[in-house]
Amino acid sequence: MKKTLLATALLGMLSVSSAHAATVVGFKVGGDYWDADTSGSFNSDDGVAQTYNYESKSQGSLWIAIEHPIPLVPNIKIRENRLEGKGSQVGSNFMFNGHQFESDTTVYNDLSNTDFVLYYEILDNDLVALDLGAAYKQMHGSLRVQDPGHPEEVDVDSGIVMVYASAEVGVPGLGLYAFADVMLGVDETSVYDYNAGLGWKFDGTALDTAVRVGYREFNFDVDDFSSTTQNMTFKGAFAGVELTF
Repeated sequence: MKKTLLATALLGMLSVSSAHAATVVGFKVGGDYWDADTSGSFNSDDGVAQTYNYESKSQGSLWIAIEHPIPLVPNIKIRENRLEGKGSQVGSNFMFNGHQFESDTTVYNDLSNTDFVLYYEILDNDLVALDLGAAYKQMHGSLRVQDPGHPEEVDVDSGIVMVYASAEVGVPGLGLYAFADVMLGVDETSVYDYNAGLGWKFDGTALDTAVRVGYREFNFDVDDFSSTTQNMTFKGAFAGVELTF
């Protein structure tokens, strides 16, 4: 009985999605400038968390989305995220990647990643828009620790399966809307990436433009992920633009 109800609910969701899907193929491209504060730690070889003082650094994201009217086939979004942190520690005394560090050290923590998102448009009107789907966040960064004479680096290049949701609530006639995008880790449950804020849409002849401002937070709390254990957070205000063709 439960399987029957689940199948019925799924078919209902997909049928609603199809009913509200775009009538033509559409493209969205956009980018965000993110003024993110960075904080966190990584574990040394003996499992002790090493905390560093990270510098403030601007981050950025670029994305493209393709939406179509084909029933049951999900839309796709690809987002490239640049996330780089540089921190310092005075008087280090720990072993990392088999090397003993015993002086002041600098860490370069690159958590850049690419999001591959498949989603359905559950609602799509002037008042409310809702997308639901799944995502795969492919990391392509590294963790590098160095003292004045020796660097040690580990690639951070594994992937994370995530659930995805995006919502907008608009004010008809004004172009103003509130939005929120959320990605939650499935196999890495302490990893999440969300943003929320306000936007303004401007209709054009060939394309529509949206200007967005808000707050974004990326939390990367992992255990033995690409041979690293770390708990890092990037958070702060962002501003961006999105073009719809």
